[in-house]
Amino acid sequence: MIVGIEGTVEKKDPTFIHLNVNGLIYEVNISVNTSNAIKEKRVKLLVTQIIREDANLLFGFMEANEKKMFDTLIKINGVGPKVAMATCSTFVPETFARVVADKDVGLLKRVPGIGPKAASRILVELADFIVDGNSDSVALDNGMADAILALESLGFKKEQIRKALSGATGDTASLVKHGLKKLQRL
Repeated sequence: MIVGIEGTVEKKDPTFIHLNVNGLIYEVNISVNTSNAIKEKRVKLLVTQIIREDANLLFGFMEANEKKMFDTLIKINGVGPKVAMATCSTFVPETFARVVADKDVGLLKRVPGIGPKAASRILVELADFIVDGNSDSVALDNGMADAILALESLGFKKEQIRKALSGATGDTASLVKHGLKKLQRL
């Protein structure tokens, strides 16, 4: 399985590039965001390889969060690589994480190929999508994710938990305590 590719750009289009790797030229599908980030003639991309009966496809990404977003989307039933790549072209990972957290169906429907049903399914299945950032935000996100899991294991529903923890900060233990206090009132 190919997980990365480095070479010289032979041809660049908004949705794909031809990458010359020691005389062998690969076509790599890319998002508009990745296309805009490619400034040099020599490029190194993170790759997701999809092998189908009729094709062997490569999807390249300049940053790990965009690859994570794509890989997460294609695991959802009814979302193929074309729609996942359109989503990567429409949103940067941080914005997409915000759309998912806010459950913004209207914004997600702006992606070509995503209708109301697909948007709802994506939002339900990706409720915990978090992008990797600097270490402080990752620690906060991990603490928040752990607190959400802890409260779910106690039988509370995700929507109630999100309301209770909105705006709360701290480590996992303090988030759980804060959540329990708020959930008692709901």
